[in-house]
Amino acid sequence: MVIPNGVMMQFFHWYIAPDGSLWNELAQKANELAAAGITSLWLPPAYKGAAGSEDVGYGVYDRYDLGEFDQKGSIRTKYGTRDEYISAVNTAKQSGLAIYADIVLNHMMGADHQEEFNATPYDPDDRHQAIGKAATIKSWTHFTFPGRQGKYSPLEWHWWHFNATDYNAYEPEDFDAVYLFEGKSFDDQVDLEKGSFDYLMGCDLDVKDPAVADALKRWGEWYIDTIDLDGFRFDAVKHVRAGFFPQWMNHVQRYSGRFLFAVGEYWSGDIKALHRFIKLTNATVTLFDAPLHYNFHQASLQGSDYDISTIFDNTLVQSRPELAVTLVDNHDSQPLQSLESVVTAWFKPLAYALILLRQDGYPCIFYADYYGAHYHDIGDDGQRHEIFLDSHQWMIDRFLTARHTYGYGEQQDYFDHVNIIGWTRLGTEQHPGGMAVVLSNGAAGTKRMTVGWPHRQYIDVTGHIDQPIITDLQGWADFPCQAGSVSVWVPQKGASK
Repeated sequence: MVIPNGVMMQFFHWYIAPDGSLWNELAQKANELAAAGITSLWLPPAYKGAAGSEDVGYGVYDRYDLGEFDQKGSIRTKYGTRDEYISAVNTAKQSGLAIYADIVLNHMMGADHQEEFNATPYDPDDRHQAIGKAATIKSWTHFTFPGRQGKYSPLEWHWWHFNATDYNAYEPEDFDAVYLFEGKSFDDQVDLEKGSFDYLMGCDLDVKDPAVADALKRWGEWYIDTIDLDGFRFDAVKHVRAGFFPQWMNHVQRYSGRFLFAVGEYWSGDIKALHRFIKLTNATVTLFDAPLHYNFHQASLQGSDYDISTIFDNTLVQSRPELAVTLVDNHDSQPLQSLESVVTAWFKPLAYALILLRQDGYPCIFYADYYGAHYHDIGDDGQRHEIFLDSHQWMIDRFLTARHTYGYGEQQDYFDHVNIIGWTRLGTEQHPGGMAVVLSNGAAGTKRMTVGWPHRQYIDVTGHIDQPIITDLQGWADFPCQAGSVSVWVPQKGASK
């Protein structure tokens, strides 16, 4: 199970240097991350991608190659070798960190050979609309994994293991279509965008096929035998038959004999779509709260014009907090990425306070927000851009300390103003003193709140306000914060009660 007040960290971003150093970096930083208050790490896809040592991991080529075989131009992955991966995970576990592996059950890419078979072209924007007749196509669908030579698994993948692709050697490159393979169908337990958003990219795995489902389960057994994992982050769940996830999870949990955590990436701002997935999976998989991220994004752009009291409206953490993994940004939303929707720097401390200092949700910190980032890439405008992302480690570390020390007891909300909101945690006998958080996306101000502890002195651990606050006989006080800022008020050690 997730530990009380647990905090996840996404230990990578899209533009991590492809020098094979991430696993060793993890081993070096594991102790300090655990000491800071992080309790689990979401690690990037660890297997060989179609782009070899340059692949972030989502262009899945060989799930059994964790940086061990000379395939796709390299032995190591972007992050290092198999031995370095195993060693880093073991070190992190010894530091008390839980490890979640990022896995892609949607597609494969970079096949070794082409095959001929029958398929029907469909409109990429309407998967219910055929745009041609069934015909023989030729596409990259045969995976032989020559570098591995059958070690760990003799299975070769063929066209019949998939249900669709977007490439046909017999058609001009400018012919835009999704080819549905003969005898296959698009699934209805997926996102309903484009009629059926079953197909995303590459060779789309047909998880309805018992042979495919069995192969993925056997790989899951091998993975947890090889790596001491505590759970999984499922990529692109809106494109995979929803019912397959509890089926796969139940299998690997029975095999391992222990609880394994699962979080899915259903990247949609439509809360109804997330609820549909939850229903189809019988609430067995938590989800990243993408609607909350989009609220943060809009709030950061609109400034004081955004009604901050509505920040949790239509979010998963509001409606199903036990299933919500809350986040500020991630590798897809960062600048120059496909789902770019950046939470701008001024709002990052407010957003992290809203996920780290409240009782609901399982918060996830983004590597690039913690350590900062600097990279170059080509934007949608065709121009090369240089990106600098600020490090917010100093502030996040203070939020983590406050969360683990004072984030206990009843929570009381004061969301009664369009620009200044606050909340308190009243503490417990084991964790006394309580905590008050107040933030503003407009002018400086105060919020009158109770922490339930009378005649107690409180200080702002963010350092934004130097003057301490003393509660009255009933434990109330006017807690201030600066303009466009956040203050976190905790008991001053040694102060009279």
